[in-house]
Amino acid sequence: MDYKLTDFLPTTKKELELRGWEEVDVILFSADAYVDHPSFGAAVIGRTLEAAGYRVAIVPQPDWHGDYRDFKKLGRPRLFFGIAPGCMDSMVNKYTANRRLRSEDAYSPDGRHDMRPEYPTIVYSKILRELYPDVPIILGGIEASLRRLTHYDYWQDKLEKCILCNSGADMITYGMGEKPTIALAQKLSEGLPISQITDIPQTVFLTRKEDIPGGITERDIVLHSHEECLKNKRSQAENFRHIEEQSNMMHAQRLLQGVDGRFVVVNPPYPPMTTAELDASFDLPYTRVPHPKYKGKRIPAYEMIKFSVNIHRGCFGGCAFCTISAHQGKFITCRSKESIIKEVKKVIQMDGFKGYLSDLGGPSANMYGMHGRNHKACEKCKRPSCIHPQVCPNLNTDHSKLLEVYRAVDALPGIKKSFIGSGVRYDLLLHKSKDEAVNKAAMEYTRELIKNHVSGRLKVAPEHTSERVLYLMRKPSFQQFYDFKRIFDRINREEHLNQQIIPYFISSHPGCTEADMAELAVKTKQLDFQLEQVQDFTPTPMTVSTETWYTGYDPYTLEPVQSAKTQRDKLAQRQYFFWYKPEERRGIEQSLRRIGRPDLIKELCPHSDFRGPRPDNRNSRTDNRNSHTDYRHADYRKDSRRQEPKEEKRGRNRHKR
Repeated sequence: MDYKLTDFLPTTKKELELRGWEEVDVILFSADAYVDHPSFGAAVIGRTLEAAGYRVAIVPQPDWHGDYRDFKKLGRPRLFFGIAPGCMDSMVNKYTANRRLRSEDAYSPDGRHDMRPEYPTIVYSKILRELYPDVPIILGGIEASLRRLTHYDYWQDKLEKCILCNSGADMITYGMGEKPTIALAQKLSEGLPISQITDIPQTVFLTRKEDIPGGITERDIVLHSHEECLKNKRSQAENFRHIEEQSNMMHAQRLLQGVDGRFVVVNPPYPPMTTAELDASFDLPYTRVPHPKYKGKRIPAYEMIKFSVNIHRGCFGGCAFCTISAHQGKFITCRSKESIIKEVKKVIQMDGFKGYLSDLGGPSANMYGMHGRNHKACEKCKRPSCIHPQVCPNLNTDHSKLLEVYRAVDALPGIKKSFIGSGVRYDLLLHKSKDEAVNKAAMEYTRELIKNHVSGRLKVAPEHTSERVLYLMRKPSFQQFYDFKRIFDRINREEHLNQQIIPYFISSHPGCTEADMAELAVKTKQLDFQLEQVQDFTPTPMTVSTETWYTGYDPYTLEPVQSAKTQRDKLAQRQYFFWYKPEERRGIEQSLRRIGRPDLIKELCPHSDFRGPRPDNRNSRTDNRNSHTDYRHADYRKDSRRQEPKEEKRGRNRHKR
């Protein structure tokens, strides 16, 4: 389908003139290429403001060198500059867990690395403050959202202040930004100066103690100051429990933290969006394609999601290493079946669509329609996870609404198959409810999923085999993976299918020892898996795992937790993933003797058994066709086709818009 320039948000002076505009209300600076699609944060915010009647322009990937002409070309906006640093954290996007440069930038044309700076939020803000000192600068997106308080930065290996301190910006809108951005635009339109706008939920600002709105009250949570956290790692761990709990509460408290003689004020988030509100966001007039300026260029992230549809927001899994709930919250907001069908029909009309949806999913594939039975209990709940350490008895795990969506989509003319590329929570499928109708729906969903929605390989994430490590990860017992694999294999036999499970695992997670990794290798070998797509733990801002890794304390128990931190220790753990490679055998044997586990040598490296990798690599995830899960949700996840070491590829799965 051919689109005119006026079908997109304007990006140049010429495009403003085509619309007859002499000025705009809001200018968004994005560190990603401009793709007008609901999976890309800058497009969502731009379209949301446009729908509210504001004139919006977007400057994608401005050149931050030289004379700053890209920052000047549209002049000053009437209301504010918005910084949208990208769907992924810029440092996760650029570097592997070993701090090596990735082979390409998935959100830049042709995967180019030179289109964005490190920490674009700070770089763009400083330039705009220098050029336009009196125009409000508002930060949004995953990078600012997860740096709204004192946080550990893995790439600089130090604690950093709230990002407002280093950027010089005026405010952060954290989380999914539609509501706070519209509220802010309304107040600025009414003539209020940015310094007096302090009451919008889901925003962060800096102020003096005497200017804190309403003063410090008993309702507020006053965190340890940044300076105290620098002195005492335990203080940082204590802070994080409050930060995570309040991020996942329906009615949260205000957070205050001292820094540099001032206070960071974090206003509580908005309640979760309603279905009608979420439908409205997805129903905006996106073209669903990159801006015409990229004609003939490949944007890897877009290629992975252009034929996919997101059906809900939020994730109640609460995985310790994941930032989805920190950005989106744990409460699930579902799109209506009608809105989903409407978007699928748009996908069917797209150039190049051959009848196959690459993903009909969300942050987790099978949480659609799930919520607490007693809503009032949810309103008081502080648990960061609804399913760990056990599934909450108040959680309705009914899969029937999701089955309705799948079947409605598959019934559309033009749809041959809808694949589920998002990760599936098998613990929800195995959970035994007191309601037999719910249990029946789970069994029905499991068969429907395996029979009709797997493109040869089903992605699941056991993450580890050690019960102790899994508890720290907030993941279910590995026994559940055994149980699910038996069901998967049985249904494949009954349906005459030849499909594989692709399990994901993490090395060097806090609490994980070399012996734990050796035992993981033994157990996965016994299951006939040869692992290639694996992940070395990457500390990223605002996760329990990162705070545990940095501070050495579990933020909830304050008990000490050991972590592999040196390059040598991390490589020692990771080598066990590759027991089947001849070049790794000698090192594995030496390591097993060093850690006092020579008994595992005969399991991993027996001379009579060691044959190297199988020719067909059946259990290795070498096909990335459906590897996208969530470029559309905070933090979300996936990798592109690239040649970096395969064990590094999943690092970005947890960190997006």
